Amino acid sequence: MINFDNAATTFPKPLSVRQAVAAAMKKYGGNAGRGGHVLAMRTSEALYSARETVASFFGAEPENVIFTMNCTHALNMAIQGVMNGGGHLIISGMEHNSSARPAAAMALKRKIRLSIAEVYPEDERTTESFRSLIRDDTKAIVCTLASNVTGQILPYREIAELCRERGICFIADGAQACGVLDVKMSDGINILCTAGHKGLYGITGTGLLVTDGKFSIAPIIQGGTGSNSLSLLQPDILPDSLESGTPNIIGAVSVKAGIDFVKKNGIRHIFSHEDRLCRLFMAEVNDNVRIYRDKAADYVPIVAFNIGDIPSERAAAYLAEKGFCLRAGYHCAALAHASLGTKGGIVRFAPSVFSTQQDVLRLTEVINNMK
Repeated sequence: MINFDNAATTFPKPLSVRQAVAAAMKKYGGNAGRGGHVLAMRTSEALYSARETVASFFGAEPENVIFTMNCTHALNMAIQGVMNGGGHLIISGMEHNSSARPAAAMALKRKIRLSIAEVYPEDERTTESFRSLIRDDTKAIVCTLASNVTGQILPYREIAELCRERGICFIADGAQACGVLDVKMSDGINILCTAGHKGLYGITGTGLLVTDGKFSIAPIIQGGTGSNSLSLLQPDILPDSLESGTPNIIGAVSVKAGIDFVKKNGIRHIFSHEDRLCRLFMAEVNDNVRIYRDKAADYVPIVAFNIGDIPSERAAAYLAEKGFCLRAGYHCAALAHASLGTKGGIVRFAPSVFSTQQDVLRLTEVINNMK
């Protein structure tokens, strides 16, 4: 099988990541922060080293790096944690359900007031869309850095500046951007939520919440943290307040190795390689293929398309029979598909650093022969 579904999770994983995971299984048998014996201490050191690597990569402080189960977990922690006391929240019309569902759930329970900003191909119009919705009680804006459906890059630096001017918390979903765009907290992001298993090449079951510490995040889970154990109250220091229970040491080690792999290869090189494959794909498919891109917008290496009148899921199933993995349907992004008007969903092409030109040409040949 040739994997072009890397927007869901990258595969294959780098050799260095696989080796790091295998070594962690043998070496880190303790519970980080829980005990003073050699196994616990060694495991704690490995977890802190991973935290330092993440912090350096995104321009944050190590104690402000929170390991989560996935990006969904991180976004729920950020949205529910920041909006805990109520207020007005703005999300974009291209949000993944990881952001849209917790926001909608809080709004339906009348815990918050919610607005949805329309996204346009032009950055200026999108920025103005957000600006027009800001109110005196607006507490946070949640915005994906790049759409998981089309790959469109949103003007997140401009939106971040709006937030800075008004004292609003900017929560960014970096799942499709981190590892292919040089995302930094200095871009104006207050809370960055991302996946460890996509562009950072860690294993599944890994995510990150990185904060600048300027906005309080009320924990949505309480429990053992290895600190202040005699108190029934959750610690209020980071990362302890947001990391209850035994941490995923092997996952954290894999994310560290994945980030090291990305740094070694270079973000610009990775983006250039994947973008080149996307452009090759678009150039080689015939006129029967509809591409969901606009010349006025910029994109990460994802191509959303449909083949004639063939339903997206049937098209993806046929391609799977021919040995290609692509995702079809609605991609857990109801708002994005409503914005695009794609009632039958789309097929998504998402290469990785390991994808080749030959693989793309084989795919386009099959697509061009579909009827």
